[in-house]
Amino acid sequence: MPEMKILTERELRTLVPLDRDAIAAVEDAFAALATKPVAMPPILRLDISEHRGEVDVKTAYVPGLANFAIKISPGFFDNPKLGLPSVNGMMVLLSATTGLVEALLLDNGYLTDVRTAAAGAVAAKHLSREDASVAAIFGAGVQARLQLKALTLVRPITEARIWARDATKASAAAADLSAELSISVAAVADPEQAVRDADIVVTTTPSEVPILMADWLRPGQHVTAMGSDAEHKNELDPAVLGRATLYVADRLAQTRLLGELHHAIAAGLVAADADFPELGAIIAGRAPGRPSPEALTIADLTGTGVQDTAIATLAFARAVAAGAGTVFHS
Repeated sequence: MPEMKILTERELRTLVPLDRDAIAAVEDAFAALATKPVAMPPILRLDISEHRGEVDVKTAYVPGLANFAIKISPGFFDNPKLGLPSVNGMMVLLSATTGLVEALLLDNGYLTDVRTAAAGAVAAKHLSREDASVAAIFGAGVQARLQLKALTLVRPITEARIWARDATKASAAAADLSAELSISVAAVADPEQAVRDADIVVTTTPSEVPILMADWLRPGQHVTAMGSDAEHKNELDPAVLGRATLYVADRLAQTRLLGELHHAIAAGLVAADADFPELGAIIAGRAPGRPSPEALTIADLTGTGVQDTAIATLAFARAVAAGAGTVFHS
């Protein structure tokens, strides 16, 4: 009789913390995109504009993995006004051999948060200077906090600045992160000031207008843009891409449609068919990474189904090893 595991958010938070293993799983997933015949269809997205809502469905099959995930990820960005989280959702893990459901991961978006933060760490590991020690984070939500934590796992971060439109939230995030990470974290009212002396800049907002200007950036910095995962979202001044020494996509076909590259193309600053390396190719050694300490590098991360399969596979393996979850017989 077929059976599946049901895992709750509480169980998954225990099984899959944001750690180096999670980062390695996502790093391997990106490498697979460059080296294996991964099956990853375009993102399916439903927009519910009157409630600032969207629902993304992502999936990928990686040859060699026993399972693949299908993720349903709603993001309703007015939810905080209602005392609710912006992001929710679940993942379904299926057998790549039989198609049977192996696990239902009722994570409420937690695994997406982890794999997204892990992707930011992977980008910083391969594109930022190895001695990068100062970070600037745009945003003060869950992902902003996780991005800074993830950076500390791959770079010697000793100082960080938090900028957000809501200064109260920025101050709260800075205080919490200072205590959790034992580094100096300050809320900054001026976004340009936050960027000025930063080695790594990470944008984590659902902004629909640029919040990071090209004139603020300098040689030697690395920027990871996380928020532009839909056509209408835009965190970077399109001129940023024109100033970059190296632009890297998580999936070039996606960033041409959804990412910061999409806006640079629309502004006429980049040719629609311009070729750029993907993060997986750099990880796999098939494309060069950061060319010099003085380079300005940009990672445009729109989120990929292969990340979801990677984190769901890790969660399931840990659940099996720990005997966690509720077994449901169909």
